[in-house]
Amino acid sequence: MLCFATNNRHKLFEVGHLLGKKFKLVSLQDLNHHEELAEDFLTLEENARQKAEFIFRKYKIPCFADDTGLEVAALNGKPGVLSARYAGPQKNSDDNISLLLENLKGQSLRSAQFRTVIVLVGEDYGVQSFEGKVEGTIIDQPRGTKGFGYDPVFVPTGYNITLAEMTVEEKNSISHRAIAVHKLVRFLLEQTTRV
Repeated sequence: MLCFATNNRHKLFEVGHLLGKKFKLVSLQDLNHHEELAEDFLTLEENARQKAEFIFRKYKIPCFADDTGLEVAALNGKPGVLSARYAGPQKNSDDNISLLLENLKGQSLRSAQFRTVIVLVGEDYGVQSFEGKVEGTIIDQPRGTKGFGYDPVFVPTGYNITLAEMTVEEKNSISHRAIAVHKLVRFLLEQTTRV
């Protein structure tokens, strides 16, 4: 059994889809843990580790957590670690997108990358870190209804549609989170074959 330290149902669906039936995945909701997990640090790595370690210590089951940031070149890497709270503590995606587009008004440099860091903590695993990145461009107007967060304004390099216009399968074949999860799954499978 593995815990994914999130209450974000979109993330849970995406990661569950990638893990398939190889592992029994439980969420914070399954553990009856409804409080928001702290993210007190200034890097994605530290925030992911903070969440995973907290849940592992509290429930004594292997746990992984992620933190993701949108890093925009013209904004010196912002919103970065503050991506979810870019427009305020309410963590509203529409507000975040509006502020991002406002801050990019008149900018010709629109390159950006999504970066996800996953940290796994467990008695048999120690502390392991996995990273995934996808590069792309920020467009002027949101497009698409799938996905979440900044997906409607992010067009991955080599594509002409946003992440929010892709199917789950399409997004999972290229996304930052998918890349990090694939590394996590590879690690977990290697551990189980050694037993």
